[in-house]
Amino acid sequence: MVYILNVINDKLVRAEIVIPEQNEIPLKKDGWNFNWRELSKEINSSMFILKTIGLNPSVEGALHLKVENEMLIMNVLEIAPHNIGRKNKKYDYVAGCLIAFACKESFKLNGNYKGFLTFMSKTSLMQWYSRKYGANVGLGQRMYIDSESGLRLIEEYLERK
Repeated sequence: MVYILNVINDKLVRAEIVIPEQNEIPLKKDGWNFNWRELSKEINSSMFILKTIGLNPSVEGALHLKVENEMLIMNVLEIAPHNIGRKNKKYDYVAGCLIAFACKESFKLNGNYKGFLTFMSKTSLMQWYSRKYGANVGLGQRMYIDSESGLRLIEEYLERK
């Protein structure tokens, strides 16, 4: 279980990160940017959603991971359309929880890249990933989160009580 922040009332809300059921996969027609149905079918990859727990559970973010050359790649990360921006945002900590979860998954790997998470960033987000999540620039727009920063994110976002 993880907690995300309801920015309307400033209260923590219980949530979980799980493999989605077919009816929980985010859809472009609902305002999501990526084709999550197609991503969920990719070989050597895993898809997860972060959803609230309670009477009316809702999907607040989605994550697509894949392994290549013993390295865990955060292929796609997307927060729900209603969590984007500052003005009408419903929940905060969604991206942090999903990134921390991906970091935790990276420790399950064997080999030289155990504990490392890599991803491609939009140029405009590179400084933000670095400042907020401790990501480092690898080559070009390729970034990575090392094991030390990953453990810090796991503690901050997944072990919050």
